[in-house]
Amino acid sequence: MNRPKHGGNPSWAATVAGCPPSLILDFSASISPLGPPPTALAAIKLHIETLTSYPNPNYPELCQAIAAHHQIDPEWVLPGNGAAELLTWAGWEFSKLNTTLLPTPAFGDYWRSLETFGTRIIARSMMMDDGEIGDLDFALRHLPTAIPHSLGLIINNPHNPTGQIWTQETILPYLSNFDLVVIDESFMDFLPPSEQQSLVPYIAKYPNLVILRSLTKFYSLPGLRLGYCIAHPDRLQQWQSWRDPWPVNSLAAAAAIAVLGDTEFSQLTWKWLAEARDRLFQGLAQIPGLHPYPGAANFILVKSDRSATALQTQLLQQQQILIRDCMSFPELGDRFFRVAVRTIAENDRLLAALRSLSEGV
Repeated sequence: MNRPKHGGNPSWAATVAGCPPSLILDFSASISPLGPPPTALAAIKLHIETLTSYPNPNYPELCQAIAAHHQIDPEWVLPGNGAAELLTWAGWEFSKLNTTLLPTPAFGDYWRSLETFGTRIIARSMMMDDGEIGDLDFALRHLPTAIPHSLGLIINNPHNPTGQIWTQETILPYLSNFDLVVIDESFMDFLPPSEQQSLVPYIAKYPNLVILRSLTKFYSLPGLRLGYCIAHPDRLQQWQSWRDPWPVNSLAAAAAIAVLGDTEFSQLTWKWLAEARDRLFQGLAQIPGLHPYPGAANFILVKSDRSATALQTQLLQQQQILIRDCMSFPELGDRFFRVAVRTIAENDRLLAALRSLSEGV
């Protein structure tokens, strides 16, 4: 079985570890360990009977729930079969432009969506000469001047894989320099409202702005495949005309409506993450040869003095623990790995395993 390009593949990990997939402790997928929320499961059970009917292709109740969550008009909302499906339509729009800039390292699915439609891509590296990782301003410090027209930009905030959070003030000046700007905010929910740097409040001011969001990571519902897009209604109507008529299944829509109103689960998540992430970061920083990067999301990027893929294999074979190697991020390669923040007990198990391997070198 080939090495996976994404996290969350316990079947592959089990072949390396020589155990059933159910025994793998998975730190490779950045999914909350607290969900799915009981409200989501209750909504799914309650709406089982809807499986005998096609969903409304306009998803009015779901759009209303998302719109209320962000205090915007429902016509600015388009639900999708995960953020990945909506990213495909963004890729189609980018292909109509002359060039699209992509700060790297970047989530691999951006490359997929852009290359599928033959988009001309200019990668703008965040990597500095000393091997450390810069920020968005470092990657975009010198915008192209020789491109005659139509320029696009795609970024995510918080950034994957570094976990950096870029302020509204950092991103807003760039919006006037591009014909289309797609901001993937799939991990923004993990920040408490007072700390979020979402550009949703600016969506009406910038018709060239598209914001992608995910409901699967924060609520631990990746199997339901549910995300949404916030953009100008004219653009969303165009995207709607391009795609299949029923991208979101009835149970996913019901679960989404339920969790968007679940403020108790949100508060529980923010409380868990702040404590668990800080404890995991401090523990990683104390292990010789590991250099974690501070971040705002539910994962931590770590630079390693030794091969990360070798470390991944050892953790699987000796401890049945799966970390995310960064081989799918060419700029990072074999000296970086990423770990999701899980429960404190699970994080402590990872730290103990890493310390044991460090002492055995």
